[in-house]
Amino acid sequence: MTNRMRLESPAAILACFLACTVGASCAATAASGRGDALPVPRFVDSGRTAKLLGAAPELDRIFREWQEHEPAPGLAYGLIVDGTLVHAAAFGQRDVAGQAPTTTDSVFRIASMTKSFTALAILRLRDDGRLRLDDPVEKFVPELAHLAYPTTDSPKLTIRHLLSHSAGFPEDNPWGDQQLAISPATLAEWLRAGIPFSHAPGTAYEYSNYAFMILGRVVSAASGQPYRAYVDANIIRPLQMNSTVWEEKDVPQAKLAKGQRPDPKGWLEEPALGYGAGSPMGGLFSSVPDLARYIGFFLDAYPPRDGADGGPAGRSSRREMQVPVTPFRASARRATVEASLEESAGGYAFGLGITQSCRFGQIVAHAGGLPGFGSRMVWLPEYGVGLVVLENRTYANLRVPVGQALEALAKTGALVPRVPQPAPALLAARQAVDGLYANWSDAALARTAAANLFLDRELATRRAEFAQLRTLLGACVAPPDPHTDLKAENALRGSWTLDCERGKARFTVTLAPTTAPTIQYLESVPAVTLDPERSTSVAALAARFGIPADHVIAAMLAPNADAHAIERAIGAAARWGTCRPGATLSGDGGALATVRFDCEHGRLDAQLEWEGRSPRLKAATFVMPADEICAP
Repeated sequence: MTNRMRLESPAAILACFLACTVGASCAATAASGRGDALPVPRFVDSGRTAKLLGAAPELDRIFREWQEHEPAPGLAYGLIVDGTLVHAAAFGQRDVAGQAPTTTDSVFRIASMTKSFTALAILRLRDDGRLRLDDPVEKFVPELAHLAYPTTDSPKLTIRHLLSHSAGFPEDNPWGDQQLAISPATLAEWLRAGIPFSHAPGTAYEYSNYAFMILGRVVSAASGQPYRAYVDANIIRPLQMNSTVWEEKDVPQAKLAKGQRPDPKGWLEEPALGYGAGSPMGGLFSSVPDLARYIGFFLDAYPPRDGADGGPAGRSSRREMQVPVTPFRASARRATVEASLEESAGGYAFGLGITQSCRFGQIVAHAGGLPGFGSRMVWLPEYGVGLVVLENRTYANLRVPVGQALEALAKTGALVPRVPQPAPALLAARQAVDGLYANWSDAALARTAAANLFLDRELATRRAEFAQLRTLLGACVAPPDPHTDLKAENALRGSWTLDCERGKARFTVTLAPTTAPTIQYLESVPAVTLDPERSTSVAALAARFGIPADHVIAAMLAPNADAHAIERAIGAAARWGTCRPGATLSGDGGALATVRFDCEHGRLDAQLEWEGRSPRLKAATFVMPADEICAP
């Protein structure tokens, strides 16, 4: 009995939780005075940063070759992990005429990446009570009080519309790029003259530099300071971004990257655009170290947690800036017919673009492009990793090398998201269910059940299911630590596996939003260990992926099997590459089993049916696991 924990009654375990005496987790909760503290997701690989740094030579190669083959005079980039610039490199020349090399602290114009600084200023003013995001813009920009809207049912233009590129103004990159230096008087004159619309406000995404020029006016009016002074005092200086400035003359000549455009005769230097009323949409100059600090500030917003929350804006406001407001149209495309499918969905948030990728989850990014410069910053909030790349070439598009760099980081095996941690209530529920398996009690389950549990499936049915589990699997080992083998999907939902005499018992629990969390969903699945003949059959099946139908497959099948359906399924599964059999997820020890296949390009679950006790297959269906969202 040394390997088995003595299981107390489920009611006693939940009582223990409610009294806050379930081990260290409850002790920490009691110390904080919070019975509902949210467990903080965490990275579980202590060597994660070192492994990610192992990709540095490959990242250097990617960006060096990009700078050479999609030519730009100079390029600087940085890798950020958990808010720290862990690697940076630079290639080429920051000044072609002076033959000055680019360095990692060279200062480039970052163009539209400035928009997130403007948005951050707006959020800071909102947090300080100076404005509301749904305020009409005319409250702060009176020149818009008589704006002619495109339809009679158009809503009044709000600050939120401007922040999220849903104002309805026409896309204006070619025009807007030349408006950085306009005077406040000129902008006011334009606004009084009116603005044409391409959409009604709030109905569609369309990128607008004009909108962020107007937001600069909002910042000034709400703060009582010039826009530039407010951003410097409340964002740039607090983040110690000492190389981040608004005018070329303020950059030390030894650091200045001079903007260039390609010409048949060679690189031509672009004249620097000055500071003016258009600068809130694209005026800043900055460097890799400064932008690494800025990206780190946004990465620090995740995960939500207790504790100190300082800086230009609180963590919740920074997270708000990273949640899509105006959706992009979803797409699924291939660069060539042979290339892998690339899907994209998401939207524009506040000064930042957000896309969802099945490979990397939430991707936060913004590019910048002006005559002489191109830039891109990107980060993965769930992974704590970011990249920033700067070039001194007109409108340099850096999406491709940044994507390649993310793939290189993924190949290290260390680009993995934080792991959700279970709440004490989920740990207590797990122990309660384990106790029910060892010693069933109607009353004990009733005390832990939410109101719906026996309406969804009556108590007698649940009692019979646990009895059948014990008959199939025998005694099971409950670990002393309830964290063992517990996969938390979130703080209040998770699944786990118990090792038993004749296989494994798998349980899934979801807790209800009751004051003391109770069990609203409980599922149990047996996975009887496959006998040697069936194990051999499964291994033979995996070995046939990608191989045309032949006598070997025919010999594996029962006479009444749908051979064509199974052959088609095996052929389609070949897209997952080489596979090997993994865990048996379910099975009755007889004709039915579901086996997890671990493959080169993901995971597959094989739902198998044999002909009675024979090892010959009657049916085989391959499905993606519910939590596997990237199909090859």
